[in-house]
Amino acid sequence: MDFTARQIAGFLGGSLEGDSDAKVNGISRIEEGRAGTLSFLANPKYQVFVYDTKASVVLVNKTFTPQRPVRCTLIRVDDPYRSLAKLMTLIEKRPERTGIEVNAFVHEEATLEEGVYVGSFSYISRGARIGKNVKIFPQVYISEDVVIGDDTLIYSGARIHNNCIIGAHCVIHSGVVIGDDGFGFAPVTGSDFAKIPQIGNVVIEDDVEVGTNTTIDRATIGSTIIRRGVKLDNLIQVAHNVEIGENTVIAAQTGISGSTKIGRNCMIGGQVGIIGHITIADGTRIAAQSGIGSSVKGNAPAIQGSPAFEVIPYQRSYVLFKKLPELADRLARIEELLGREEPD
Repeated sequence: MDFTARQIAGFLGGSLEGDSDAKVNGISRIEEGRAGTLSFLANPKYQVFVYDTKASVVLVNKTFTPQRPVRCTLIRVDDPYRSLAKLMTLIEKRPERTGIEVNAFVHEEATLEEGVYVGSFSYISRGARIGKNVKIFPQVYISEDVVIGDDTLIYSGARIHNNCIIGAHCVIHSGVVIGDDGFGFAPVTGSDFAKIPQIGNVVIEDDVEVGTNTTIDRATIGSTIIRRGVKLDNLIQVAHNVEIGENTVIAAQTGISGSTKIGRNCMIGGQVGIIGHITIADGTRIAAQSGIGSSVKGNAPAIQGSPAFEVIPYQRSYVLFKKLPELADRLARIEELLGREEPD
């Protein structure tokens, strides 16, 4: 379906510069822009492409000042990236499916509200309560007494174990496992371990998104809790009794050990390792591949490294670390010039 620049600007509340009748029917990256598509400029590093892009319409910031003539039509908005997300949500085509497909199993003691879709080979166990307009795609397993809130999407291959609770407007991607056993073993002898039963559950609040193949373990006692608005990338491990605060975002391959409490509005990069039984302050920013071995306190700190500490001292230290071989050679030459013997 075609949209004009005028229609897009009106929908976004942006100001228009150029051909208001320019039509687009797709989206492209600015460096690969094609005629008839819309693009955006959010990162200043890509500004060089705006002058020669073949995209018909480009979203730019209201403060953008061209250094030379621009061929495309511009729509000025407060935040081009958010505006693009708003447009993509509008045009995204989600299947409007309802009903229970052939070969799906729904236990007679499960409760399904209106507008629910259950795909083939999905299994909904006794006592499960499924809210309005929930979409459960093929090959999903939902165990006993699971509760799922309204308008939640659960994609193929997800597994949700007994007594877990998922809020409204959540997205659970393929391969996610929610509520499997936490890693709990007690040493019995020098080489033997006894399994500790994991009798808690997982509670996921509203507006949470969980990426493909992420695992969230049930609590040993009580609940593992993912608060409202949290966004988890693919391939994340959340251990038993972890709590993740509201609107925190975590990138892929991060591992969070048991009973750790992560605050609100945190940003955690990929491949971060976090030990158990610590607390991370609200607003903390953790760089990728960092190792967190103790509690993080303070007012929205930014940390990096393993073990992690404040990012600016870390980066200064790393500059010196890279120069250690050179510094060692210089020290050896100085000692040779001074006639000093190497220490024992």
